[in-house]
Amino acid sequence: MKSVRIGIILGLGLLLAYFWGGDKVSGYYGDMVLNSKAEKRGMPPVVFPHWYHRAEFKCKVCHPAIFEMRAGSNDIDMKKIIVDGQFCGKCHNGTISWKPIECARCHSGTPGMTTGVLEGFPK
Repeated sequence: MKSVRIGIILGLGLLLAYFWGGDKVSGYYGDMVLNSKAEKRGMPPVVFPHWYHRAEFKCKVCHPAIFEMRAGSNDIDMKKIIVDGQFCGKCHNGTISWKPIECARCHSGTPGMTTGVLEGFPK
């Protein structure tokens, strides 16, 4: 039943995104944009699908043990994720969930996006 609910959420989100922003949507309302380091290091901003994770898990799974609940307060970088198993790497390790080896899965933002919570559908 949970997978049906997720499918409905995904479908509605994609439908709204298509009509609101066409095929250039790079995130949804409530997603987190992480761009304090990405563009400085030659990568697109990270768009963290907070809405999807929230539909699957309770807040306490990640907060405050893995992430502080304040935008910009977590010093996230790829070494900490992949090598040290911190932040996203707690679950995205190839055992619990997929490994972070395809850059574009997370680094999907458009240039110039600012760090923070998306409050609309960006173009």
